[in-house]
Amino acid sequence: MTERNRRILWFVVFIGCLLPAGDLLYRAFTGDLGADPVETLIRTTGDWAIKFLVAGLLLTPLTRILKNPLPVRFRRMIGLYAFFYVCIHLSLYLGLDQGLDVPAIVKDVLKRPYITFGMMAFLLLVPLAITSTRKMVARLGPKKWRQLHRAVYVAASFGVIHYYLLVKLDITWPLIYGTILAVALLWRVWQALPRDSTIRAAKSKSGATKSVAPL
Repeated sequence: MTERNRRILWFVVFIGCLLPAGDLLYRAFTGDLGADPVETLIRTTGDWAIKFLVAGLLLTPLTRILKNPLPVRFRRMIGLYAFFYVCIHLSLYLGLDQGLDVPAIVKDVLKRPYITFGMMAFLLLVPLAITSTRKMVARLGPKKWRQLHRAVYVAASFGVIHYYLLVKLDITWPLIYGTILAVALLWRVWQALPRDSTIRAAKSKSGATKSVAPL
C-alpha cells in the first residue's frame, strides 16, 4: 500500500470513528433521542466507548495473525477515540444527569458499584491517553511505556463490569465484550510465554557458559 493510500485510509477511519458522535448530535437537534434523551445520550456514548476500547485491543493480535502491520497503525487513534467517548459519557453523566452536584456525585460513586467501576476505568484511562504521544513514549522509554499501557486491560475489564452491572437483565453484549477481552488477554499471555521462556533459557545458557569459562 502506498503512502497516499495509507493517508486516505487513515482519514476514512478517522471520520468513521466520528460518525457515532455526529449521529447523536444530529438526533439531539432533531429531537430523535426518545422519551429520555439524557439516558439515550449517556447509554449510547458508553456503548461506543466500550466498543472502541475492545476494538483497540484486537488490533495487535489482528496484525500478527494477518502478518500485516496495517491494523496496528490505527491502535493509537482507536484508543484515543475510546477515551473521547468515555469523556463524553462521563461529562453527560456529571453535567446532565447529576447537574455537577459534587456531593451527589461522590455519594453515587460510593453507593452504586457500576458507577464505581466506571469511574475506576476512567481514572485508569487518563494516564494512558496522556502518554499516548510519541514524545511520551520517548520520555518514558519503550519498556516503561509498555508496562504502563498494560493497564488498558484492567481499564477495559472495569468497563465491561460497569456495563454488566448497569444492564442487569440483558447481559448479552457485556458477555460478548467480556469474552473478546478474555480471548485478547489470553492471546497476549500465550504470545509472551515463548519469548519469556526463550529469554530465560538464553540467560541460563549464558550464565552456565560464564560459570565454566574460568575453569
